[in-house]
Amino acid sequence: MKELSKEEINFWMQAAIEEARKAEDIREVPIGAVVVKDGEIIGRGHNLRETSQNATTHAEMIAIQEANRTLGNWRLEGCQLFVTLEPCVMCGGAIVLSRIESVYYGPADPKGGAAESLMNVLQDDRLNHHCEVHRGVMEEECRDMLSSFFRRLRAEKKQQKQQKKEQQG
Repeated sequence: MKELSKEEINFWMQAAIEEARKAEDIREVPIGAVVVKDGEIIGRGHNLRETSQNATTHAEMIAIQEANRTLGNWRLEGCQLFVTLEPCVMCGGAIVLSRIESVYYGPADPKGGAAESLMNVLQDDRLNHHCEVHRGVMEEECRDMLSSFFRRLRAEKKQQKQQKKEQQG
């Protein structure tokens, strides 16, 4: 497989960031993902866990499922996944099982990451498939989006708590 240039990597990560913004627009944690094959997006996804009340509707899972439908195949050989946060264990398992070739992600997830932070499912020698892993892609932009989302959420909760206190007092 041809090595991607920094410009190509940033272009595809920007598409994942656009997906993350869709999640943010509906008050979901802003994580987005795209699956790319031969220079074309074949799967897109953004977090829908709160909307769907389904623990499996992570951005990566949705993008992988759409890519499977697009290709009519569960194998995503020769594909790259771009995601705005380090994949979790569930998503890491799906990435390995779908045979994705390369994963590019933004910041590490110290509380749930399965590509380096807590473990490395994507490159575990005990599994029958391994992915190339590219860490820290557009890391600052992805991290800032997540940080500002959670900062706003905390501020809203604080304001609601204050309003409730004022109504009772």
